[in-house]
Amino acid sequence: MKRSKFIKKSLFGIFAGITIPSFATSKEKISETIVTLKNNIGFNHMPNIEDKNINTVIHRAHTRNSADFGWLKVNHTFSFANYYNPERMNFGALRVLNDDTILGGKGFSTHPHENMEIITIPLDGSLKHKDNMGNGSIIEDGDIQVMSAGKGIQHSEYNANEKLEAKVLQIWLHPNKKNVAPRYQQLSLKDISKKNVFYQILSPSKNDQGVWIHQNSWFLLGEFSVDKTTNYKLHSKMNGVYAFVIEGKANINGHDLNKRDGIGIWEIDSINISNSINSKILLMEVPMIA
Repeated sequence: MKRSKFIKKSLFGIFAGITIPSFATSKEKISETIVTLKNNIGFNHMPNIEDKNINTVIHRAHTRNSADFGWLKVNHTFSFANYYNPERMNFGALRVLNDDTILGGKGFSTHPHENMEIITIPLDGSLKHKDNMGNGSIIEDGDIQVMSAGKGIQHSEYNANEKLEAKVLQIWLHPNKKNVAPRYQQLSLKDISKKNVFYQILSPSKNDQGVWIHQNSWFLLGEFSVDKTTNYKLHSKMNGVYAFVIEGKANINGHDLNKRDGIGIWEIDSINISNSINSKILLMEVPMIA
């Protein structure tokens, strides 16, 4: 099945850029701002009123959109394909966070992309990749793949195993440069992984650890076998952090999160993460202006 069948109804192109507004401190001004934002279809997330925190948004796992196509089961954190929620368009430059389960031997036939940074992180199993740039490879649990779609690419991706399911995270970011030459990169995280600390897996620099993309973003992965508290300092005041709990539990800036919960925080210099035993957490620092 072509991915274009899923994305043809997507409105992401309309909402390519957002600006995080400055919130006043008074309750009256906050209420007025919320009313205004509810009428602004391009705003990517509402202030978290329940937590009384206007720089934080929490997406619980059970609130994601779920779709079952038989061969593909997917949970969408943000609007994608025929799922449209004006309050969940993106988190700054972070446009797509899909949690996919693909049946054995099934997948997406050749389809196009352009002007998007596409990151694939297999969580279980493996995917067979092929594109019009001549790349053909297998990515598996413990790898990370990046495609800078730029001026345009075509590719296909299938579960490389005929019998077992493959589980992957599909992440799209708006680039900071359009119409660049398309590129492909694949890396085994086993060569750079560290236990019980967050280690960098993506950055804007080709000379840094991990893969690189055309965006002022940094991704870090933490796999923990012990309870630990970490303070993560942002690289830029223009950025926010979206944390996704892949496995286990964590408390991030005072908020308890469970498996597959996500939290986005902006207008901060750093965040505190207290993880539980056997937890796996992905941190995505992205510009808040896409």
